[in-house]
Amino acid sequence: MTNLYGVDARTGERLEPGVPETTPEEVAELCAAADRAAPPLAALPPAERARLLVAVADALDAAAEELIESADTETALGRPTLQAELARTTGQLRLLAEEVLRPDFLAVRTEPGADGTPSFHRVLLPVGPVAVYAASNFPFALAVAGSDTAAALAAGCPVVVKAHPGHPLTSQRIAGAVEGALRDSGAPQGTFAVVHGMAAGQALINDPHIRAASFTGSQAGGRALFDAAASRPDPIPFYGELGSVNPVFITRAAAGARRDEIVSGFLTAAGRYVGQLCTNPGLLFLPSGLGLSDALAAGLATVPAAPLLNRRILEGFRQGTQRLAKAADTLVATADGPHLFRTTVQEFLRRPELSEECFGPASVLVEYDDEAELPEAAVRLPGSLTATLHAEPADAALVGRLLPVLTRKVGRVVWNGWPTGVVVNRTMHHGGPWPATTSAAHTSIGTESVRRFQVPVTFQDVPEDLLPAPLNAQAPNA
Repeated sequence: MTNLYGVDARTGERLEPGVPETTPEEVAELCAAADRAAPPLAALPPAERARLLVAVADALDAAAEELIESADTETALGRPTLQAELARTTGQLRLLAEEVLRPDFLAVRTEPGADGTPSFHRVLLPVGPVAVYAASNFPFALAVAGSDTAAALAAGCPVVVKAHPGHPLTSQRIAGAVEGALRDSGAPQGTFAVVHGMAAGQALINDPHIRAASFTGSQAGGRALFDAAASRPDPIPFYGELGSVNPVFITRAAAGARRDEIVSGFLTAAGRYVGQLCTNPGLLFLPSGLGLSDALAAGLATVPAAPLLNRRILEGFRQGTQRLAKAADTLVATADGPHLFRTTVQEFLRRPELSEECFGPASVLVEYDDEAELPEAAVRLPGSLTATLHAEPADAALVGRLLPVLTRKVGRVVWNGWPTGVVVNRTMHHGGPWPATTSAAHTSIGTESVRRFQVPVTFQDVPEDLLPAPLNAQAPNA
């Protein structure tokens, strides 16, 4: 048996005990169990499904101290950050429990037949067992019991999670809490499982019982899984979040009116999770001649380096900053810490490598002389999760030219704020065109995240007593 070992993110020391890797044979057994659990889980009344979600949230809260201590050791994110993240995790579970109980949750629609009686019923049903690939940078909110798992359970789908190797001990402890809560709440056996190891992840995406998959991570890893999902004998939908540069546009008027506010806001945003966020502001378009670049650099230079999540991320960050240093001027270069680069709009348009994500605490300042340059620069941007506009009322004409471009490039537009600190609610769209995600029409955060794991089915002339239980419960004439 091969073990995976966690690593102390601050010291590099190997952590005991090891976590056994899951064999492909074991993955097949867990996926078969998930398939057996799918019908009874789908048939649960909405109130029972909501109760399962709340039970998982309660179990995580009860184990909070142990989980936070473990996650802090494996990620070095710090207790305050992890406490807030765990609260977000349990909050999104409870929010989805409320969503399940909404009358419109299953989007039930009916149309009359020729004799005027309801003859057509359309409803959203669970897609079946879901594979979730956990993220490295959010050991709670985007990992074993994170937003993808919560969304799948809310949809009525069994879940098999591929734990991230960056925090295997934390993942194992979360899995124990979730499994215990579901078991004690009477969930069907096979509703939830966690697997470990690369071989397990490869087996999971190819298992015939899996009907959809979700992923948060690197573009290379996500693309490999995306291709595997598409090349199966029976291709399945793959919802991947892969990378984002999150451009920020600062008008000359905004820079003049709110310079200090913009500098402090950037420093706060760039420092969240040590810059290891999919919403990190990686590109800032700002006016030349006002000293804003120098002010941003002076502020960032005072931010000390902090440990990154793991060795793989550190090596990728080093490669990314080396790439940017060859294409732009270096303003700040802390050893394995904050980096800031500067270039011009003309160079940005000429060098596509400047618009590639460098995951970690690094950003590129793109100075412009004329605001007329900004719409052209926006056209050349890759797909991203967010775009931010810092502007004043006098900038209405410029903003009017930028917005139609940006709404084709991103899934969320932020006004006079910063893209980090994603809010989990009913309006959030955390998605965007490739390479931000593999499906710009879907979100991985917020209540609409459930839609990834539901499929519409229409029942024509089917007697009402034979309709699926969820439809029967919510049909207007039930």
